Amino acid sequence: MDFLDTYQEWADAHVFFDTALIPGPARHSIDPLAARTAAWESRLVQHTPNGHLLRGNALFRTLTNERTLHLLHVTHALEEISEHGVLHPSGGCLVGSIYCAPLTPAGSGFRMHNLGAYVLDKEAPAFVAKTGAPGRRPTPLIFEITLPAQAYRGLAGIDYLRLGSIHLRIYSRLEYLLSKAERHRLRETVLSRTKNSTTFLALAAAITYEGARVRPESFLRVLDEAIPRLPILGYLYFEALAEYLMLHSTSPQTMQRAEAGEFNNWLYKDMLFASFPHMAGKFDLAKFRPSPGDLDALLARIDPSVDASHARSYLSERISYLAAARLFTPGQVPEAWHHRRWEFDSLTHQLGPLLGHLIHRELRTFGRYPDFYFYYDQHKALQAWNYWNHMDIVVPFNGTFPKGEVGINPAYPDLQYRVWRAERDEAGHLHPAEELALTIAPRLVDIKHTLMRNNKWAEPAEPASV
Repeated sequence: MDFLDTYQEWADAHVFFDTALIPGPARHSIDPLAARTAAWESRLVQHTPNGHLLRGNALFRTLTNERTLHLLHVTHALEEISEHGVLHPSGGCLVGSIYCAPLTPAGSGFRMHNLGAYVLDKEAPAFVAKTGAPGRRPTPLIFEITLPAQAYRGLAGIDYLRLGSIHLRIYSRLEYLLSKAERHRLRETVLSRTKNSTTFLALAAAITYEGARVRPESFLRVLDEAIPRLPILGYLYFEALAEYLMLHSTSPQTMQRAEAGEFNNWLYKDMLFASFPHMAGKFDLAKFRPSPGDLDALLARIDPSVDASHARSYLSERISYLAAARLFTPGQVPEAWHHRRWEFDSLTHQLGPLLGHLIHRELRTFGRYPDFYFYYDQHKALQAWNYWNHMDIVVPFNGTFPKGEVGINPAYPDLQYRVWRAERDEAGHLHPAEELALTIAPRLVDIKHTLMRNNKWAEPAEPASV
């Protein structure tokens, strides 16, 4: 694969928020989803209570205007990190970054973004308690990042839901780490999962491309049945529901945070851990599967200001669109499902991203591949770092939805940063307490050695949306 291929693939995996307002040329002849995509962009921004934050928010203002950024990182193992003097990035929605949340100067200290406050006060303590690591406690670290003059000032956010084609391409390069029998079994497993999920895929395609009207209850039931076979649907469901809550909530807490230029992250966090409390110790959105019959009660408990009936209708349309836009090969409209040739190579032409997502997840436990899985994700991180360095992106952010999830590019040349252990005052603001001599290393933590997998110490994977 040459650089041009990877450059284009990684560019397509990013959302360029600052160019979304610029009318582009008519693309309907080459992109059958162009009109639907434009309609969704307009609907989200202009026709939701909090849609204005998709274009103007505190995070975006900081990324485009500030030369010095202050970020919060929460660790469970400061003693070991300090002993080694090295902090490694983790995978997840930010691919290979030091997972952080924004900080805003407030007097002599810093005010936490509501995402960071949730992680520090609720999620990280629950994570430590669930893993049973004795003596561990969440510790806030303040990173000060000085951006160079050439740093990219546009708003290019990585969307992990768009990584399916990249996953498939990386596997095609590394598949010979498996035996012939293992490769055959993997292909057959992925094909079987897809073939037995055509009811959902066909339904999503009909709603998105043909405007088919389906009772939301029926759609959610079909979705619920398909998630165990297509785990990526759990991620789509989570992101769509989180998006709905943040855009449509009108609670006093949401309005207060909107005034500060922040989406209310506590909504989807509470929703997630209220319905799946076990995820505090082992985060796995593939298992995000709220019962269709319990959805109304769940929404009422999380935020009475949202309309459950409206939410069901929204989710039916939105998840259908996301399935078509993120799981189907761009430019393709899969049709004649029952006449399809169910062979791996032919299926990649229309469902390549879906197969890539399935393979990426399957490989974690497949045959001998878990022994090599670190190199698979490291390979992906190397490509991301190469693209970010090409674009001079020092602080990537989660572009699936601008919740406030940001990272530090660990491979940026001459990265300028300082880091402190932080303490809190009575107002909840963070203050630098002790400067730490830590080095950010461009090497992923092996997932086998995180607290999510066993009790041997390593910096845990990111504690937020993925």
